[in-house]
Amino acid sequence: MGTPQKDVIIKSDVPVTLLLEKHADYIASYGSKKENYEYCMSEYLRMSGISWVLTVMDLMGQLDQMNREEILTFIKSCQYEYGGISASNGHDPHLLYTLSAVQILTLYDSINVVDVSKVVEYRPAASWDMKIYFCKIGRNDKRFSFCAVATLALLGKLDAINVEKAIEFVLSCMNFDGGLGCQPDSESHAGQIYCCTGFLAITSHLHQVSSVLLGRWLCEPTVTFTRTQWKAGEKLQAFILACQDEETGGFADRPGDMVDLFHTLFGIAGLSLLGEEQIKPVSPVFCMPEEVLQRVNVQPELVS
Repeated sequence: MGTPQKDVIIKSDVPVTLLLEKHADYIASYGSKKENYEYCMSEYLRMSGISWVLTVMDLMGQLDQMNREEILTFIKSCQYEYGGISASNGHDPHLLYTLSAVQILTLYDSINVVDVSKVVEYRPAASWDMKIYFCKIGRNDKRFSFCAVATLALLGKLDAINVEKAIEFVLSCMNFDGGLGCQPDSESHAGQIYCCTGFLAITSHLHQVSSVLLGRWLCEPTVTFTRTQWKAGEKLQAFILACQDEETGGFADRPGDMVDLFHTLFGIAGLSLLGEEQIKPVSPVFCMPEEVLQRVNVQPELVS
């Protein structure tokens, strides 16, 4: 076998400090030119895009730059009579965009802009048997369960579902390697792991996950095994900073690629988790400012 090749090579002229003002300008410009091709073509995920924008602006202490009333009016117009909220006007409602809308309203402390009781009803059944729910949507995918539980937690309505039944199903998807799959006996998958651990954190059952085994599974592709290497903080921070665009602001998925809203949010959130003092502390479960979750008394379980 040949020598493994590096997936990313960080050049010497990349940014090494946080360009906070440029990022705020880049984000604030989103939506100001509604005729732009990129803006028009992203209508199908507009609600999530607005959520990313507002979250990152709040993390940077710049939320007041955004047009609060315009955004609240838009959200109200996207709620359907039976409770769900869509990505944009004329689109079908969806759990993901319902969560995005509730996150926005929580940031603005304006949850009553929508009919909360109907949002809570926007689920298959009050008992919410997870297995039946997944059969109804035609797939075993806990991304939907995470969206639903996160939404209800922010609304203070977790008692509207059978939480114990849901926890039982999620834990049944845990594997011998410490990871979790999309259903019992399916292989561990990073995306499903995030949704499952987030779900268990919200429902105060994250302690039932083996942090040692799961940490090993998550780190295995990138490090050899001494526990001190599980968090290569300095290298990770350098990589994130290298993904900034020094001219326009914003973060890309890797150095030299085109920036976008999604990676800008998670670049900023990643730096927050790594201790960047210019950014507010972020919740790794909700990807929202910790201070906002404290205000609404939502405290996900974390395992040290």
